[in-house]
Amino acid sequence: MKVRKSNGKMGVLIPGMGAVASTFIAGVEAVKCRLAKPIGSMTQMGTIRLGKRTEGRVPRINEFVPLESPDNLVFGGWDINKENLYEIAIRNGVLEKSLLDALRDKLEPLTVMKAVFDKKFVRNLDGEWVKQGADKRELADQISDDIQGFTKSNDTRRNIMIWCGSTEIFMKPSEVHSSLAKFERGLENNDPDISPSMIYAYAALKLGIPYANGSPNLTVDIPAMQELAQQNEVPIAGKDFKTGQTLLKTIIAPGLKARQIGISGWFSTNILGNRDGEVLDDPDAFKTKEESKLGVLDYILQPELYPDLYKDLYHKVRINYYPPRGDNKEGWDNIDIFGWLGYPMQIKIDFLCRDSILAAPIVLDLVLFLDLAQRSGMKGIQEWLSFYFKSPMCAPELYPEHDLFVQLAKLKNTLRHLMGETLITHLGMDYYEV
Repeated sequence: MKVRKSNGKMGVLIPGMGAVASTFIAGVEAVKCRLAKPIGSMTQMGTIRLGKRTEGRVPRINEFVPLESPDNLVFGGWDINKENLYEIAIRNGVLEKSLLDALRDKLEPLTVMKAVFDKKFVRNLDGEWVKQGADKRELADQISDDIQGFTKSNDTRRNIMIWCGSTEIFMKPSEVHSSLAKFERGLENNDPDISPSMIYAYAALKLGIPYANGSPNLTVDIPAMQELAQQNEVPIAGKDFKTGQTLLKTIIAPGLKARQIGISGWFSTNILGNRDGEVLDDPDAFKTKEESKLGVLDYILQPELYPDLYKDLYHKVRINYYPPRGDNKEGWDNIDIFGWLGYPMQIKIDFLCRDSILAAPIVLDLVLFLDLAQRSGMKGIQEWLSFYFKSPMCAPELYPEHDLFVQLAKLKNTLRHLMGETLITHLGMDYYEV
């Protein structure tokens, strides 16, 4: 498969310039200035084995695949408060002020554009820096104008859009989402089932810009958006960045299943004090996140195939807004397991993590991999990027793959395929043939 060369600057467009976005942008600028290393980023620090183990070919991923360099990234985005990136990063308090002060001349010029915002979809937030329009079609056109203005002023040759905004209320697909034609009529008719995140996604895909959804919102996982992505040959990915507690579930659950260890209960609770925590204090927004978190164990453990081990598993998830904690999330898990002859055991986990620190390298990897996908002629759902999401998208007739290690194998084999290398099955029998 031929991969087109990258040329010139690449724009990263972000709806929702909050803690995650500011931590990502400041982090990339710190890496550019050689003030820090991109820890957590597979594209920058990961390796990939090529060929047999005896060949010793293990290059860095960014040496093997023609990814865009972070040095060529420029940033723009939208938010409901009129601030620059330095002010946003200071307010969120994720990164040390000394680092932000060293990057101040890079961050202060980055001012946010007015956002498409509807309080109906994010009830716990208010903002005055918002767009006005006669209908949702006009709002989409305003986003398109913003993108074209950004492209011209920054001289970008390609752009990627990645949603880092707040979680919207829980929605199920409705008639307006069922086709592109119905969706476009819905824009003109101000259909109440078209959310702000869908308006951003529509504007991006209409301009041929790849889109990733970092929240559990119903956005590009609707037929209308998938039709548009296919029509304009644009890659899409989502949804919900896999950062803290769910990341650990996708590591631990496959291990327990591999050893045929039973699970009778898995209780998870979090405390979080940033804007995401405030938004999730609304029960309808929490339901969107809950659906994303709860599905993981069912798909990994497959209770219908292992009824003696997982049929009666009780899985409970809680998120509690606790302002003093800020971006430093804490997750507690109690896992009741059972082993040989049904004897009970327990696992306890206390994960003190930094939400935006875990999310920022995901944003970088997704931006670079989506650009690679587009330059490779890939379009529509990019299932090989499931590694980064709590609720990975896949074709309607498939079930999503949640096992982190299967996801990793799929991602790396996709890179091998793109570069004409042999796929690795890990069979290894040929090493022992006489």
